[in-house]
Amino acid sequence: MIPTNENSISGRSILLGICFVIAICCIVSYAELVITYIQIGFLQLPPAVIGLFFFLVLGNRLLEKLNKRLGLSPRELMGIYCMMLVASMISSRGVMEKLIPALIAVNYFTNETNSWDTLFFSHIKPWLIPFSPEQKGQAAIAISFYEGIQTGDVIPWRAWLEPLCLWGVLVFLVFTAFLCLAAILRKQWIENEKLSFPLVSLPLEFVHEGRGFLRNRLMWLGFGLPALIFTLNGLHEISPQIPSFSLRYLLNQYFTEQPFNAIAYTPIFLSFAAVGFFYLLPTQLLFSLWFFFLLTRLQDVVAAMFGLRVSGMPLYPTRLYLGYQVAGAYFVLVISFIYMGFPHFAGVFRRAFTTNEEDNTTELMPYRTAVWGLIVSLLLAIGWCYAAGLNLGFAVFEILVYICIIAVVMARSTAEGGLLMTETSFRPIDLYQLIASKATLGAQSLTILSFLDAIFTRDQRGLILTGFLDGLKIRDRVGMSYRSLLGVFVLGCTLAFLCAAAIHLWLPYTHGANYMYSYTYRGNPLWAFQDNVAAIEGLGADLRTTGGLFFGIGALVTTGLVILRMLYWWWPLHPLGYALSASWTLIVFWFPVLIAWGIKTPVLRYSGIRQYQRLRPFFLGMVFGEFSMAVVWTLISWGANVPAPFFPWP
Repeated sequence: MIPTNENSISGRSILLGICFVIAICCIVSYAELVITYIQIGFLQLPPAVIGLFFFLVLGNRLLEKLNKRLGLSPRELMGIYCMMLVASMISSRGVMEKLIPALIAVNYFTNETNSWDTLFFSHIKPWLIPFSPEQKGQAAIAISFYEGIQTGDVIPWRAWLEPLCLWGVLVFLVFTAFLCLAAILRKQWIENEKLSFPLVSLPLEFVHEGRGFLRNRLMWLGFGLPALIFTLNGLHEISPQIPSFSLRYLLNQYFTEQPFNAIAYTPIFLSFAAVGFFYLLPTQLLFSLWFFFLLTRLQDVVAAMFGLRVSGMPLYPTRLYLGYQVAGAYFVLVISFIYMGFPHFAGVFRRAFTTNEEDNTTELMPYRTAVWGLIVSLLLAIGWCYAAGLNLGFAVFEILVYICIIAVVMARSTAEGGLLMTETSFRPIDLYQLIASKATLGAQSLTILSFLDAIFTRDQRGLILTGFLDGLKIRDRVGMSYRSLLGVFVLGCTLAFLCAAAIHLWLPYTHGANYMYSYTYRGNPLWAFQDNVAAIEGLGADLRTTGGLFFGIGALVTTGLVILRMLYWWWPLHPLGYALSASWTLIVFWFPVLIAWGIKTPVLRYSGIRQYQRLRPFFLGMVFGEFSMAVVWTLISWGANVPAPFFPWP
């Protein structure tokens, strides 16, 4: 039933939202999986959503000129935006790009050399996968998925129905936990701590200041800069004699002598959108982000100077000593969040467990519903993992660390830090190895854990908790009713899951997954299985001493940073910068952060806040320009079957 009160969104906006959800699922899936050079949907501020929203608002302005009644209100526009936001995440790394490949890759890539059919298949419940775990070698359903169906063959939809429905139950439980968690955190983060939620500033400013924004010459100058660059780069892909501009470089090629050749992978990605967006963030935070990133590279040099054995963090592009420092930082950060919000959280749980306390009815859901919904969804998710074959004690550990530690810090990184990408540097199993070897879990648990790592815990990009929290912040700015927003989230998530599932099956069976995006089909779904082979065979390193040492260092450093930041307002180093320093997020965005800091700092110091505000439209224009070009080139590549240019957010 569509709400009818004045704060609800209209039926026409819901219908438009449904159309845009389907469009987002199609555009994101084709761009990321088939074109591959345009990763358009996995950022927490997805280029596909911002680009389409830009054109939606432009069209809305034209309709208003014809007849003001035809135009959509800010509330309606932002309702559509929220539906597109969750749809983009679900159709990209948030769910579908990880779920479907993980269920089939282990079968296709088994062979006589790795013997995965012997190591893993017998430990997989039949309802988890679309192939029979009793057979040896590759199944026909896996071969046609990776190599494409033959002419006249049909896609095996029925074989996928049961596993997708049952995995969909776990996805639903995790999303429910995130939604309840967002309802619990909203008041503390938005009202009490007044976090800025930078990711919502662009669409909100565009909606509220649309006419002035579109008439601003600086905005169009900023828009035109990336539009020109990506137009030339796109035409260069079609006709090489047209000049192009390189947007990525590798610094490691300049560090060839010891100890500097020990520096980990350090690229430069030149993103106009990233520079434009980071211009909006506080200078202290910008300084902390690039400072702590460069500090990780300095640690590499120091380790090489002293001849220390340097090993990598399993499944992450960082060093082991950095990954465990980050893990220690996460735990201290969550404790600090609880400490700062203790009065609020105590009140929330008192309402949930005390029947004579009046519950809060001005939230996304009553606190009693949110708390019990979180508890029940966590328990059911743990029960699902146990039924799938995961050790019960580790299932509790896995779910709690993922939802209550990792996801919360990632959400804070966007709500306070405005990070465009959510990515961590450790998994729950890495923390378990501080206590015992993962070989102690046994082959059954490690097999199921390989699926869970691939689908949920290893790659955090597209984390939908940040979308829920951004939607709550948007609601406060446009006056949408909470019940309408809840309906937007539920409808958007459900429709996106169904639509994206169909697309993500149709594309590989018609194109052949071997000829599509390698990370999605030949990377992420395999790495956890490869990593667990040694443990299943009873081997593996003991990380308790080394990991524990650096975990303690990370916790100690973060504690000091938190205390200093509480005591001294001028303290320049933000603990979030340290916690994110080893992540893929900063590997990609450290240089745009440095550029934005280098521009904004002198502007504020020598020209003041008025000049900073005057230049804002230019930097916002760069964001809309680059993201709009991503949508345009996706459609051109799709329609004309021509290559698209590289976009600098891999």
